Amino acid sequence: LFLQDAHNSSVLNNDVLGAFLQSGPVARLSRPVEIQFWHDMVLVSRSALGSPAGAGGTGNWSRDGCETTHREGTVICHCDHLTYFAVLLLPAATLSPAQLASLTHITTVGCSLSAAATLCTLLFCCFSAPTGSPPCPPRSFRQRLRDNTNRIHMHLLAALLLLNCSFLLSTLLAASTEGLCRGIAALLHAALLCALAWMAAEAFHLLLLLVKVYNVYIQHYLLKLCLFAWGLPTLAVVAVLVFKRDTYGHCTISTSEGHRNMTIVPSTRCWLTSSTAHYATLCYAGLILLFNTLVLGRVVMILRRIQQQKGQARKDWVTVLGLTCLLGTTWGLAFFSFGVFLVPQLYLFTILNSLQGLFACLWYVSVHRRSRLSSISNTSR
Repeated sequence: LFLQDAHNSSVLNNDVLGAFLQSGPVARLSRPVEIQFWHDMVLVSRSALGSPAGAGGTGNWSRDGCETTHREGTVICHCDHLTYFAVLLLPAATLSPAQLASLTHITTVGCSLSAAATLCTLLFCCFSAPTGSPPCPPRSFRQRLRDNTNRIHMHLLAALLLLNCSFLLSTLLAASTEGLCRGIAALLHAALLCALAWMAAEAFHLLLLLVKVYNVYIQHYLLKLCLFAWGLPTLAVVAVLVFKRDTYGHCTISTSEGHRNMTIVPSTRCWLTSSTAHYATLCYAGLILLFNTLVLGRVVMILRRIQQQKGQARKDWVTVLGLTCLLGTTWGLAFFSFGVFLVPQLYLFTILNSLQGLFACLWYVSVHRRSRLSSISNTSR
């Protein structure tokens, strides 16, 4: 009981140091005492309790009056009193090495399938594009929006292809030099921001197609979407590389065995190393996903309103599932990674989002096939 606290935290190396004077209790020292704890373990800074804690004799540890700094192989503590001291490790909800290995395997397979599917779809669209078509008469605003739909789909698929390829490279080059790893991490971050932005562009375009009632002409519509979805994220990443390049680099993924001997090498990849950049990315993704979810909810309401025939119900729900994939609402699972939801959420998040490119390609193929059959039917009439 003395080596644990109320939160069932473990003591580093099971080492407890006691410092006392025979004259009585010593507290509120003007010059703090320094205690050093040496170790040969992999410590994640947030897994430590923050400071060595003075014990009350029954295992109820307290961090009051102590400050802790972490160095390689050493935890240095400065305290303004004398009592028992130790470094407590929080029992964080982390993955086991087996779970991390299975998630990594699922991600690798899913991203590889998505990259192959998106590449094939993009090549198919490039080589099957019609050439030499006669000039068309002036089109309405809604017709121009529909013409841009396929182009927006292609930009989203290109962003997902870049995201999947950069993610696979970030794992393969995790053991490379700092400069190369930093570059791949920046590319991965830019690809993620661009993919999320194109999901928002899909939602905005869908909103114009289904909800907008006035013929408002948007000049250089697709160009503005490209500047928003490709330009702004790339500019932000370049600015971070110029002014604070150490934001990108080697990132360590801890497991439940992350506090054991250093011979166990934690999983590493090239990604963000700054918590500020991490939370800024989460806020950016949260705003986009909130907008996309609201648009998807609006689409569901419209589909329910126009649903008259019983046989139309299945087609409507297939449409909703396809739009859920295009708008990336499954990325919102990232905000449920806590407590008992951590492991199930991670598996669901990994499966759905690593295969998003494949799902988007299947959606595009089905829509393209229905459109082609419809045009053949109209021509035969």
